Amino acid sequence: MFDGFKSELIDVGDDVKIFARSKGSGPPLLLLHGYPQTHVCWHKIAEPLADRFTVVATDLRGYGASSRPVEGPNHLNYSKRAMAVDQVRAMSALGFERFYLAGHDRGGRVAHRLALDHPERVLRLAVLDIAPTATMYANSNRDFAEAYYHWFFLIQPFDLPERLIGAEAEFYLRRTLSSWCKTDGAITDEAMAAYVAAFTAPGAVHAACEDYRAAATIDLEHDRSDDLASHRIMAPMLVLWGSRGTVGRQFDVLACWREKTRGLLQGEALDCGHFVPEEAPQATLAAFLQFFAD
Repeated sequence: MFDGFKSELIDVGDDVKIFARSKGSGPPLLLLHGYPQTHVCWHKIAEPLADRFTVVATDLRGYGASSRPVEGPNHLNYSKRAMAVDQVRAMSALGFERFYLAGHDRGGRVAHRLALDHPERVLRLAVLDIAPTATMYANSNRDFAEAYYHWFFLIQPFDLPERLIGAEAEFYLRRTLSSWCKTDGAITDEAMAAYVAAFTAPGAVHAACEDYRAAATIDLEHDRSDDLASHRIMAPMLVLWGSRGTVGRQFDVLACWREKTRGLLQGEALDCGHFVPEEAPQATLAAFLQFFAD
């Protein structure tokens, strides 16, 4: 995976280092992963994208080989605002002040916040298999809670979820990945091994819980402030989601995002579950090439 990509740890300040892989010589494209994965989720499309773009695939703070800072008051250090600053600083360190941006799952939520807080940085934005965080919480029902129980489990006070997951971390990871993936064999053995190694590393489970605790607390505070200020995404936006996943079944995805953007909005459902870049790599690649090349 990631043949010919450069790997490095980028110091982004505040005692945080972000792991990044990069390759290419075209316009910069930053790829952000989701839970419970790492940058490896892009491995099927990163190389062909690097033929057209300078691809940068990072691990979010708390995940993979990136730093796991202490959570801070009200889970501040795992807010999507803090995670977005990491990515802006990492791209600046690589020499990119403006860039294309794509995020899957948690990475999509970081990308959403980055586009709001740093609109001058984002040329175009793509988010994969998410509706806005506040929208999903506000419209939860039994079906949503059953499918996305982890949204309510991981936010429980320290250290209940950490202890329970930590007792069988690899089992929990494999069960989670298999239950959200609707395409047989989509997650390769090599990718799975990378996810297991990252998820079972010291501190990884706690950091992921802090990501979700932040989403249910300080991130919602930031979202409410945005609504009061009529703050919206200005960059042209692409939304992709899995037709066989929970988001596509539970939400009118484009309508949800239309409320959050003032720019061009387009999107479609792909024939897959939650792990769009791995379950439908060719369709994802084609959509990215068309959207980011415009």
